Amino acid sequence: MSSKLFYNLQTVVVLSHKTRMMMNSTLSYFILSTYIHVGTMKYLYFMITALLYFVIIIANSSLIVVICLNRSLHEPMYLFLCCLFVNELYGSTGLFPFLLVQILSDIHTVSVPFCFLQIFSLYTYAHVEFCNLAVMSYDRYLAICYPLQYNTRMTSNKAVLFISAIWLYSFVKFLITLSLNIRLPLCENTINSLYCHNYLVVKLACSDTKVNNIYGLFGVVLTIVVPLLPILFSYMKILKVCFSGSKQTRQKAVSTCTPHLVSLLNFSFGCCFEILQSRFDMTSVPSVLRIILSLYFLIIQPLLTPVVYGLQMSKIRQTCKHVLCYKMLTGCSDTV
Repeated sequence: MSSKLFYNLQTVVVLSHKTRMMMNSTLSYFILSTYIHVGTMKYLYFMITALLYFVIIIANSSLIVVICLNRSLHEPMYLFLCCLFVNELYGSTGLFPFLLVQILSDIHTVSVPFCFLQIFSLYTYAHVEFCNLAVMSYDRYLAICYPLQYNTRMTSNKAVLFISAIWLYSFVKFLITLSLNIRLPLCENTINSLYCHNYLVVKLACSDTKVNNIYGLFGVVLTIVVPLLPILFSYMKILKVCFSGSKQTRQKAVSTCTPHLVSLLNFSFGCCFEILQSRFDMTSVPSVLRIILSLYFLIIQPLLTPVVYGLQMSKIRQTCKHVLCYKMLTGCSDTV
């Protein structure tokens, strides 16, 4: 009797394994389960999301054009800002068009290749953002602590090298992540999110994910700890100069660092919200709040960055005013 029971259990295990392998071989899409049924309200949400995307495109693109066309802004600080604005467009494009389609759709599915492509774009966006903010903090440290030597310590060529290294490093790092994840056999296809999420996809695997987990922990160190070190170092040095320097030095440090700190803190909080949302049980939190928390760093950061830097940086403000006044004058002359 016991041998027959053992044989039946063994048969069930084999059939279960075959079913999983069959599912993995035929898996062509993922189901996004976080979307809630809103009926006709989806058209309102679609219009709001489309408006946000439009504002992000206009605001970031305008500042990129202003920096590129004005030779006086071809300095390291503004080159880093231009990289930041380009990255906001890159990350938003990885999310918003997909989000608009999903809002109007009644069946919230995404193909496997597109899902991995979205994972790559959103994760590289976040990594480039944090690394760029880290390099910008080092740039502010040099400008405040070594104002006379700044032009020799941080040149435009060095800034371009930093930017190129950030993008190359981010792309290579997450290409390795994707290559590890694509090979995983998946037993399920339901992702508890509004968009494709690397951690949640790995959780669907029915094989050993030890290598992925080890590289994931290593990746966390590379993604968070490495950029955090220059940020902490730079602001410790800046604070030291502020406490020991004159009132004019403190005012310069505050006006220079305020936009960077606002952008850095906002992005850090947004990422923390997303980590909490994806890794911990949030069923007790209202679904609308969970959706807002998961989208915070992908929506608020691209909206906030051009506003903060556009309003705070006097040189950008003056250039924008000059461009607008020039267009208005030329428009008036054309009509005359």
